[in-house]
Formats: sequence, structure tokens, C-alpha cells
Amino acid sequence: MIIVMNAGASENQIAHIREKLEEWGFGIHFSQGVERTIIGAIGQKRSGVMESIEAMDGVERVVPILQPFKLASREFKNKTSEVKVGEVVFGGEELILIAGPCAVENEAQMHETAYAVKKAGAKMLRGGAFKPRTSPYAFQGLEVEGLKILRKVSNAAQIPFVTEVVNPMEVELVAEYADVLQVGARNMQNFILLKEIGRVNKPVILKRGLAATIEEWLMAAEYILNEGNYQVILCERGIRTYETATRNTLDLSAVPLVQRMSHLPIIVDPSHGTGKRHLVGPLSRAAIAVGADGLMIEVHPDPESALSDGPQSLNLPGFESLMREIAPIVQAIGRKL
Repeated sequence: MIIVMNAGASENQIAHIREKLEEWGFGIHFSQGVERTIIGAIGQKRSGVMESIEAMDGVERVVPILQPFKLASREFKNKTSEVKVGEVVFGGEELILIAGPCAVENEAQMHETAYAVKKAGAKMLRGGAFKPRTSPYAFQGLEVEGLKILRKVSNAAQIPFVTEVVNPMEVELVAEYADVLQVGARNMQNFILLKEIGRVNKPVILKRGLAATIEEWLMAAEYILNEGNYQVILCERGIRTYETATRNTLDLSAVPLVQRMSHLPIIVDPSHGTGKRHLVGPLSRAAIAVGADGLMIEVHPDPESALSDGPQSLNLPGFESLMREIAPIVQAIGRKL
């Protein structure tokens, strides 16, 4: 529930309510504005609690949160959250493009990619150092060496980067290097990992699971928020259906639906969503049109020789072309690149 205090509520009145909530076993999320203090009380519903709080001095009203994902819901926060990565802002007026290869292969590859995608208009670099793969025989990433390459290239090109963390024990390690942590689709419900990420002060991109409902996805975000990290960006990357013509089925209806249900910014990954290079452009345009806050695009200098996800990766000229294609749509819906 959300407790809205009167404009003139005293510190003693606010402290008394917080004390009672803690006594009743609620987690407290406190927001003090210029005119109003708002207290978010998260916990199991108990009979008579709302009525008791409404009767306390200084309380203007109590609003129940009906959704199971309390902190991620529009009821908890009506305005869309902005997640900042330096000067890059997700959930604002600007459409954010994240681009780069699926996996870090070597420094030269990342150096060439970083400068090229930044020049074309990307605001963030992506690259996998730890790669959870379906096959144990597939390339698993350069691990710590990959993180070092990403940091070096990011500093040189002056572009922030996002990379995936797959092990709860390595969250702090990856956070030392990365500007943004990514939770991949296979780990969306790795609750131990989510809790660890919730305890670090780093923005996180949470990808939708392979067969996750929207509610399950938002409940996964709730694990991160509940640990105190409010810097969560959702990423729709396609779900598994009976269709085999594409790698996944990109659920673009999830974008406006999530925006109605949650205040968290949401981006779209059309590369994993389709698995086919020639579909990335059309689905990127569609994602922008339905209101996505950004796109995550796989880009490789030489997709044919890529160690991971070559068939869905754009080459560098292809990414430049995509940026030109999406510009009129971005302008038409009143956003900026």
C-alpha cells in the first residue's frame, strides 16, 4: 500500500507510522518530496491495517497496491522512471540505441565496433564476456579478459557498455567493470542472482525469459527493486512459441502493456527476437512505433566469422543504414535520437 501524508505532517507523525509498519512486518520505501511525503509499505496484506493507518494523525490517504509486483507497478509510481547511465537516460525523451556483438572476441573487434556504432548514433555498447550457451561446446566467452577489453574500449571511445552477469558470485566483479549489468533470458528467474544485483548500485537490463509471462517478468524485476536497486530497465527479446520460422516470437504487444502496468522503462531486442538479420530493421521500426524506450541491436564487423549469433547480427554499414531508417519514425512519434 501507499501512504500519502498531509502536506503539514510532522516528523514525529511520520516516524510513528514507520515504527508501526516495521512492527507489523512491512518493508518501507520512503519518498520525501517538497510538498508531500509518501511511504510505500510492502508486505503481506493484513486485516485492519489500512483502516488503522488511515486513522493515524498526519495521514491524508492510503492507496492499496493491487498488483503482485508492488514496487514495479504504476500504482506505486505513476510517472515513468528514468534510469540514468552517465548522460544516457532510459525512459526520457531520447530513444536509446545499444549496439555491439553478442560476444567479445578480441580487442580489435570491440574497438572497431565501438567507434563505428557510436559514430552512427548508438549511445551504448554491448558485448558478452560471460556467455551462457545452450551447448556446452559453444563459445562461452572470454570472461574476465572480456571485461577488461570492454572497459578499455569503452574508456577509449567514451561510450558506456552493458554486459551480462550469469553467476551470483560474480556480480561484484562484473559491476567493477560494467556501466550496466544485464540479466539474460535464461536467468530471469535466477532469484539468487536477482537479489545480488539488487544489492549493488548499478543500472540493470532485465531480459524477459524464454517462456515468461509478463507478470512473471515484472515479479522478477520486483526481486531487484525489493533489495533497493531501482535502476531497472526491462527488455523484450522474444518468447518461445510453436513458430519455427523465427528464432523467437517478438512480442511487441508487451511494450504498451508493460507501460500500462509498470513505471519501468522498456527496450526491445529485435536481434534475439527474430534471429534473422533481414528482420531486424522492420521489427526495430515497429518497436519504436509502439513506444519502446530503446533498442538493443547485435552488430559485428564481420558477422560471417562471428563466434556467436552471426546470422542475426548486422554489419557496420547495416547498422548505419538502420539508424537512417528509424530516424523518420523517431521524429514522427515526438522522440529524439
